[in-house]
Amino acid sequence: MLVPKSHLEIVLILFLSCGAFQSVHGLENGLALVPPMGWMTFERFRCMTNCELFPRDCISEALIRRTADLLVSEGYAAVGYQYLIIDDCWMEASRDRATHELQPNLNRFPSGMRVLGDYIHYNGLKFGLYHDVGEKTCMFRGPGAARHFELDAQTFASWGVDYVKMDGCYATEEDIDRGYPDFGMAMNLTGKPMVYSCSWPFYKSKPDYALIAKHCNLWRFAADVQDSFASVIKIMSRYSNKQDVLIANAGPGRWNDPDMLVLGNFRLSYDASRVQLAIWAVMGAPLIMTNDLETVRPEIKQLLQNRDIIAIDQDSLGQPGKMVLKVQNFQVWVRSVNPMNDVGDNSFAVAFVNQGGYALCPLCPQKFEVPLHRLGLKSRMGYNVMYRKFRLVQAER
Repeated sequence: MLVPKSHLEIVLILFLSCGAFQSVHGLENGLALVPPMGWMTFERFRCMTNCELFPRDCISEALIRRTADLLVSEGYAAVGYQYLIIDDCWMEASRDRATHELQPNLNRFPSGMRVLGDYIHYNGLKFGLYHDVGEKTCMFRGPGAARHFELDAQTFASWGVDYVKMDGCYATEEDIDRGYPDFGMAMNLTGKPMVYSCSWPFYKSKPDYALIAKHCNLWRFAADVQDSFASVIKIMSRYSNKQDVLIANAGPGRWNDPDMLVLGNFRLSYDASRVQLAIWAVMGAPLIMTNDLETVRPEIKQLLQNRDIIAIDQDSLGQPGKMVLKVQNFQVWVRSVNPMNDVGDNSFAVAFVNQGGYALCPLCPQKFEVPLHRLGLKSRMGYNVMYRKFRLVQAER
């Protein structure tokens, strides 16, 4: 890490950067004052429902219980990963005929969601569940929330759900604009606090982020992340292209969601994994893993549990970062963070990203120099460097 003088910090972790913006407080449910951290079934386990052929990988009670145990025993919960979220494909294909309530698949979730939620809570974790604001869910095409907002919100509350991921398939834009606020209101009426994760802007041709921020704790602004560095870079580009409006509407209680961390799966190299985790932290994004915690490599586990990077993501200043410089295959990202010095200057986290593609020698080390004033770092007192675990590049005033 880097630290500027007079207790003003720049956190420079070679692949990290950020800047200073006005803090905005969001949805008044008292939740997600820092970006949520946890684990989700999708993208790693997608919509696998055949437990006979794939008993370890199917969306099931066994998978969720195993993951809850591993979040605790492997140290993830201790560093902040607290939400265990079941994505699509958990439900029966139809509602209960008598009560019209949602039903978990009886073969894959034989104990029911209330009992499973109790198990998650017993481990000191929080319980998240997927739903869809439209007629059907996206992958499984199970029953959506349409015309059942109050009933489904109450059902989730009775199961002890702490986090709702609400998708937007099989709905018109008009349905989406009405549905997301209405379901949020239905959740609030239950009296059970639940983080509200919305896919609202992804399904809009011209999202109204100011409106979305009034109703959601976090929102997806890009396509689903895939297990590839190209997908990570595409989401970074989507963010940087819209960063002014995204940053203006984000802060404590409402966050831009670039989707899950795919570290620990099959296709990201170690360096690519560092890039995703670092930039997600600079964005001030939710850190939601999607992987098999039993098979995560030791070096990736160490990354995911790196307290310095997690501290940047969870910084209480709550100001999302942005890309401030792009030169050929290099990018620099900056985020304002605590602490401030005696004259009110804040510290910074700074990320340097080499996207690769240097034609002369794609894998060769490269030197990149930039004066700090080009990054918006203009303190007349100068800057000190705090460094713990990562190589540093030279910083100039």
